[in-house]
Amino acid sequence: MKPIIAVIGGSTCSAEETALAEDVGRCLAQQGAVVVCGGLTGVMEAVAKGAKSNGGITVGILPGGDPTAANQYIEVPLATGLGEMRNFLIVRSAHALIAIGGGVGTLSEIALAQRIGKPVVGLHDSFRNAVDMPRVKTAAEAVTWALERARSGVV
Repeated sequence: MKPIIAVIGGSTCSAEETALAEDVGRCLAQQGAVVVCGGLTGVMEAVAKGAKSNGGITVGILPGGDPTAANQYIEVPLATGLGEMRNFLIVRSAHALIAIGGGVGTLSEIALAQRIGKPVVGLHDSFRNAVDMPRVKTAAEAVTWALERARSGVV
């Protein structure tokens, strides 16, 4: 079974966060992981772009009911019609998560992951003073961290 890694982050992001997310997507695709995200803009679009450019599988779990709302790099758009409640589906579907940047939606995903015991790591995340979780400095470190936990089942 392929590891499923969710990449969570804001619908708007800095140039640095965009570059990190694309790099994470590339690395995940090179390692054969399936990339799950919210399917829209910002970090979600950047990670999907990076993964798809390297032949990876991209899944977007969308808040609305229209699958065409997904960004152009999403291969499997899942239109939930659940609004922000779709965050739980993103977290639950993943073996591990990588948080990049983000706002309150990302914070809710981190909290959900911690609540149900899903491993989550921060990479240039926005919550250094608010959330106790492991942090890494590079895309390669984030991918290695997430894949090790996904493959071993270790939280």
